[in-house]
Amino acid sequence: MTSLDSSLTPLQARSLRTRGTMNENDENGPSARVTRAKAAALTTDASAAGAKKTMQTKRTTSTTTATRAQRPRAALGDVSNVNKTEGAEVKAGKKPVVAKAGLTSKATVQTGGVQKISSTNSSRTATRPPLQPRDSNRKPAPNAHKRRSPKDIPPADEPPRKKPELERKTRPIVEEPAVEDPEINVKDALNDAVQDLDTEDLDDPLMAAEYVVEIFEYLKDLEIITLPNPDYIDHQPDLEWKMRGILVDWLIEVHTRFRLLPETLFLAVNIIDRFLSAEVVALDRLQLVGVTAMFIASKYEEVLSPHVANFSHVADETFSDKEILDAERHVLATLEYNMSFPNPMNFLRRISKADNYDIQTRTLGKYLMEISLLDHRFMGFPQSHISAAAMYLARLILERGPWDATLAHYAGYTEEEIDPVFQLMVDYLHRPVSHEAFFKKYASKKFLKASILTRQWAKKYHHLYVDGSEQSSYAKDEQ
Repeated sequence: MTSLDSSLTPLQARSLRTRGTMNENDENGPSARVTRAKAAALTTDASAAGAKKTMQTKRTTSTTTATRAQRPRAALGDVSNVNKTEGAEVKAGKKPVVAKAGLTSKATVQTGGVQKISSTNSSRTATRPPLQPRDSNRKPAPNAHKRRSPKDIPPADEPPRKKPELERKTRPIVEEPAVEDPEINVKDALNDAVQDLDTEDLDDPLMAAEYVVEIFEYLKDLEIITLPNPDYIDHQPDLEWKMRGILVDWLIEVHTRFRLLPETLFLAVNIIDRFLSAEVVALDRLQLVGVTAMFIASKYEEVLSPHVANFSHVADETFSDKEILDAERHVLATLEYNMSFPNPMNFLRRISKADNYDIQTRTLGKYLMEISLLDHRFMGFPQSHISAAAMYLARLILERGPWDATLAHYAGYTEEEIDPVFQLMVDYLHRPVSHEAFFKKYASKKFLKASILTRQWAKKYHHLYVDGSEQSSYAKDEQ
């Protein structure tokens, strides 16, 4: 150990003594000093010169890398030009960083005009809608420095050019008739009293509050197209209105047994009436038309519709599966595959929104609305009219208050317009029960015993709303 220490230089011996105590993962350790000491102690000049050249090359590379890291990044459009210039200067042996720092900033300033916000603002100013208020902080347009003639400059107190045109367009519609026609004044007063109930649903995409007005306007146009012929029984030699009522009452029982949606029942009856308006049907095939209509409606409205064998079973196997499927093709071809029926349940829900979604009122409204399926006298009225009358009578029975402007707006009918359908409903409630399945369905607790409650009310107050002529005319039609 002593001989070995004596043969080494003091610098080498110190490096060996400190090597065992140093941490190999320490980046700040003196490992670089040991390497330089070994390189300085070497006796070969060629290897020393080679080591110096290698270290100088590394130092130059690291310096260049550090300098590049400190230099700010140029604009996106000038990267290619700066890189090419730097490569040429490095090859020539010039300093690449200090000389190009100023050029990069100049290039950024020169090309900054492409990215100026003023050009974007000028394009926005050119495409600004005429009714949008002008922003005072917006930069002027590119041609704003040109002089304008005094004719082009409007006075300070004069409104913009588009605004008088709009006022002239709206003035004959709003202001002038309001003075001349007193009925329009009444409508304007009613519109002012209507509450906007669709604004609260703007955050709910399922309510479609932005399009709900247009949707119900379309449905009201569509319900006129899908109305059946209210006198189609005249060209049906084997059928009578009483037979139709028996068929619909049986379909209500089938509908309850299958636990189908209310929309399915209304669509099925509409398919029956539209088909009988176009085709002559024998009495022994009337039940087949009813089963087929319910089968088609369940396919259209239900998520999981019953199988055709189920409909054949509820008809006591009177018709086979093949007969029902053949009748389905014939009915759809007759109706030209038009299933766009505006269901009255949609109108009832619309009115119920103005009624604060009262469950009792809406349950009674469903019962009163299904009366129109059994009584043929409702066939000539649109579905929206029937829904409004059902909601009006339900609120009257439950004493929910008057038919105000908001209810009339969302229903689409005033009290005077509702009165004909209202009288037909009260007259049906006052007569004896002729449709057992329909009465039993709504006599349950599930439907709040609506059929019992409404008939008790009709016995007390029938004479206040309906005269005897309605009942006598219905009796003649049944005979």
